[in-house]
Amino acid sequence: MRYLLYAEQNYSYAILRPLQQAILQRGDEAVWFLAGNEIRHDYLHADERKFNSIKEVVAWHPDVVLVPGNHVPKFIPGIKVGIFHGFNVAKSTRPDDRGHFNIRGCFDLYCTQGPNTTSGFEQRAKKYGFFGVRQTGWSAMDPLFQNLPSAVPDDGKKTILLCSTFTKELSCAPLLVETIRQLRDSGKWRWLVQFHPKMPREVVNAYKALQNEQLTFVETDNVIPLLQQADLMVCDTSSVMTMFLLQRKPVVTFRNQTRGNTEHLLNVTEADALEQAIAYALSCPDELMAKIDGFIADTHPYQDGKSSERVLDAIDDFKHTQFGQLKAKPANFVRSLKERKKLRYWGF
Repeated sequence: MRYLLYAEQNYSYAILRPLQQAILQRGDEAVWFLAGNEIRHDYLHADERKFNSIKEVVAWHPDVVLVPGNHVPKFIPGIKVGIFHGFNVAKSTRPDDRGHFNIRGCFDLYCTQGPNTTSGFEQRAKKYGFFGVRQTGWSAMDPLFQNLPSAVPDDGKKTILLCSTFTKELSCAPLLVETIRQLRDSGKWRWLVQFHPKMPREVVNAYKALQNEQLTFVETDNVIPLLQQADLMVCDTSSVMTMFLLQRKPVVTFRNQTRGNTEHLLNVTEADALEQAIAYALSCPDELMAKIDGFIADTHPYQDGKSSERVLDAIDDFKHTQFGQLKAKPANFVRSLKERKKLRYWGF
């Protein structure tokens, strides 16, 4: 089997690499194609294969295209599989049909993360009839449940990870600069700071200026080691907080705008309430931890680090039992034209 790893953003590396490992362990082929100008080619490892042009991709004729994004060109051969680039956090600024559950007509199969995602896509699969759904867990979470070495000193001091989305209406980062400076100076906790790659440069620079022995700003394509090192996360409405919660670690949010049940989060609306909320959450109170456990069961119940294997098994099952029996995907000429223009491909 030939698997194309289709990537447009740097976060794709951490999502696709566990799948690449599982594919190679099966004795199959995995080759990367890095599309667009927003992904860094130097993040590829020396032993990882890639195509340099879309013509090479089409000529190779992959059996499966794995996509941690919202779109994939229709003209690339193979079963198109959506594997997501984050969890559904049901942001209040967008309806479900525009967010996590937006059906764009690109994919043959969605490999979902847990019950609360599966049910939404199964409903839409019945409605549209041109894609299948399999619950597998998310490949990006496989390394989270493996023991990786920690870079944090074992000195008894708790580590707080600050993460934030780049969306202006949702981002806590611009609003907490001075508060984080004060908490850093208190010396109570060690701080790690990591932002979405699209965070405005002025915000990034403000936090880089805070760096000292108590606070480290991290730029990385793989957030998993940071999630493992930290004892608590401070966040806003970014899907990365879901990844953190899966470890049974508490999250304190600042002006969270998630729709629906948020009892598994400890939310504050004023910056001067952040310190007390962190101290309380670090005590891991029973009531809060029970809410977190319920959230995990509904969101991503797999903690065996084998979601990538389940994705490959799901693709095999889909190929032999459902693919070819579905309705044709919508033509979507406008989207197809945009993809061809972006990749400069006009062949057929």
